[in-house]
Amino acid sequence: MTQYFSLEFITMLTGFLLIVVGIWGMISQKNLIKIVIGFSLFDTGLNIVIVSLSYIKNSTAPIIDRAVDVSQAASKIADPVPQALVLTSIVIGLGVTALMLAYVLRLYREKKSLDINSYTDLKW
Repeated sequence: MTQYFSLEFITMLTGFLLIVVGIWGMISQKNLIKIVIGFSLFDTGLNIVIVSLSYIKNSTAPIIDRAVDVSQAASKIADPVPQALVLTSIVIGLGVTALMLAYVLRLYREKKSLDINSYTDLKW
């Protein structure tokens, strides 16, 4: 029974739940701030899923020294690329979120509303 509730399973489930809640927030909400929060939740969930997919049990940092022999490096060392990609994704997500919030602030100053249905200027 405990094998189903391992740390890997819990982190993967948490990541997928954040992705689902983020997508729901982006699609169903009418408030622009809530849409930005939904995007942020989606981005965070995606990062958690990538990190949990790249996790290898009983692995060590990618440094070859006395702790890890060169012949055992392939099986004992964790791949650093997914961690670097997630770190880059966090920085890009922060920039995109800041840009979206700047757009929301500008739209609010123009129309005095955060409701997405108030913005019909570019509709066909």
